[in-house]
Amino acid sequence: MSEANPLWGAPRIHGELLKLGIDVSQATVAKYMSRRRRPPSPHWRTFLATHASQIVAADFFVVPTVTYRLLFVLVMLAHERRRLVHVAVTAHPTAAWTAQQLREAFPDNDVPRFLLHDRDSAFAAVSTTINGMGIQDVRTAPRAPWQNGYVERVIGSLRRDCLDHVIVLNETGLRRVLRQYVDYFNHSRTHLGLAKDTPVSRLVSSGPGRIVVIPQVGGLHHRYDRLAA
Repeated sequence: MSEANPLWGAPRIHGELLKLGIDVSQATVAKYMSRRRRPPSPHWRTFLATHASQIVAADFFVVPTVTYRLLFVLVMLAHERRRLVHVAVTAHPTAAWTAQQLREAFPDNDVPRFLLHDRDSAFAAVSTTINGMGIQDVRTAPRAPWQNGYVERVIGSLRRDCLDHVIVLNETGLRRVLRQYVDYFNHSRTHLGLAKDTPVSRLVSSGPGRIVVIPQVGGLHHRYDRLAA
């Protein structure tokens, strides 16, 4: 009876046995029921892997200027191809500014299913905007940056590859540098997680042509292409 009805618990089976004239205690029924191994609850990593094509992750980080002014950078990353969707700079990351960046980042026909972010106060009042765009708001647990690991690694790459090597004067200069880096990151920088391809897939340049060097991000990085013979 237990094997034929996997959704039944001991009380239900005990009731059926009583109706059949079998007088046995419910504890005995529970003792001899077939044991079914329940699958474990899905982990956070499983959620990220299953919905990678539908997730955009967002986070803020701080960049000091040469005059010790703090600028806040909002980064939005599409999980599926590690593509930088949107990068914006402000000195005052209010909820209204964050909501406007969300509207600019996702046109009406190109919205993700989930927006993954931490519990930063700048995201506190954008739920109405997110829900109005048809996006499900997913917040990480407190003090758990590993739950938003993809965007955290991108922020580390931004610092190591770019911002640690330039002097930031103001918002305009930071926007210009970040715009150049985003183009390099999406179209030229290879990623281990993409089988050493780029977020916007880059064709293999094979053949007898001459290899040329193309400076990018002000000469901090270079792209290598092969000219057709």
